[in-house]
Amino acid sequence: MSENTKPEPGFNTRIVHSEYEAPEGFAAFSVGIHHASTVLFDNVATMRERSWLDKSSYTYGLHGTPTSFTLEARLAEIEKGEHCLLTPSGLAAITLVNMAFLQSGDHVLIPDNVYGPSRDQAEWLSRSFGISVSFYDPLIGAGIAALIEERTCLMWVEAPGSVSMEVPDVPAICAVAHARGVLVALDNTWSAGIAFAAFEHGVDIIMQALTKYQSGGSDVLMGAVITRDEALNARLQMAHMRLGFGVGMDDVYLVLRNLPTLQLRFNAHDQSARKIASWLASRPEISKVLHPTLPDCPGHDIWQRDFTGAGGLFSVLFDAKFSEEQTDRFVDSLKLFKLGYSWGGAHSLCIPYRIQHMRTNWPESGILVRFNIGLEDTQDLIADIQQALTMLN
Repeated sequence: MSENTKPEPGFNTRIVHSEYEAPEGFAAFSVGIHHASTVLFDNVATMRERSWLDKSSYTYGLHGTPTSFTLEARLAEIEKGEHCLLTPSGLAAITLVNMAFLQSGDHVLIPDNVYGPSRDQAEWLSRSFGISVSFYDPLIGAGIAALIEERTCLMWVEAPGSVSMEVPDVPAICAVAHARGVLVALDNTWSAGIAFAAFEHGVDIIMQALTKYQSGGSDVLMGAVITRDEALNARLQMAHMRLGFGVGMDDVYLVLRNLPTLQLRFNAHDQSARKIASWLASRPEISKVLHPTLPDCPGHDIWQRDFTGAGGLFSVLFDAKFSEEQTDRFVDSLKLFKLGYSWGGAHSLCIPYRIQHMRTNWPESGILVRFNIGLEDTQDLIADIQQALTMLN
């Protein structure tokens, strides 16, 4: 070897620093999966110029890749928002909002029908972080003005409640909140951004559990927080970074893959659920069907005014003469309906709740059972419920 001959790199170096680059011009419907912790810069100047707050470029995998940026943009489009941040779960999305806008001494208002883990987190914030929490009647509407304190800075809404299904008057709540300078955050998971135009009804911040309809496969945990306001998004971005929230790009891809069928699936869930809810309303074993499209559901008139769909989730109350043992036997006797938490997937689910232990003031009697109507044939699901009802006695 002459002195001017460049030594050939060793085997390991050639493997790590391969010079091959795939040709450009590959086009496909699916979005590419970009995995990265380390993001490369051309030079020091470029590295120093970039900011992780600016989503026109990339800095570190935790702050996003083309895959996650694409999902965030598409979710914002669905909700007609401007900014979106992904979180590892729906509960993480709730956490992100609370951490971004609450501090010691603040007061937050939360509906009494709130998602269980969200209620637990609020009580934890009160015990350990000096944040005052008040739970309000979800049907309070403009009457919530009486509960706003000097230190109230955030108000949560669920539309409807994910177990007891009350539909709140979101525009009335938002009008009162904004008149007092209070932000309104909505859990819009039930409508998937399809059946309720939250920003048009006054909401400031939307969170969703993408685990549900957006995933559609009962196999992804993910959440999202969506806003229109730049200043609100900036606070959310800082909290997102400080909490170290990140999502896996394979999971992001699964949600992206299923978004094109989101409305088709949502409508199918909705159509089947309405038929089953109406059938259950005729059954003597059921005292009330808590489905927002039916008159017995609290807030039904609000649903008629503000919503355009209903999805596949609703609850029923069994006649008070049936014991918990009997309703548990009903649930255990179901064959097509599986027993498990969450919803929004292709498989139907059914789960009983001890609702009296979950609410401050629960006015109803009878055991509450929640149904998620999947994508099976409607008549088969009705037949399954019918055979299980015979087990009550």
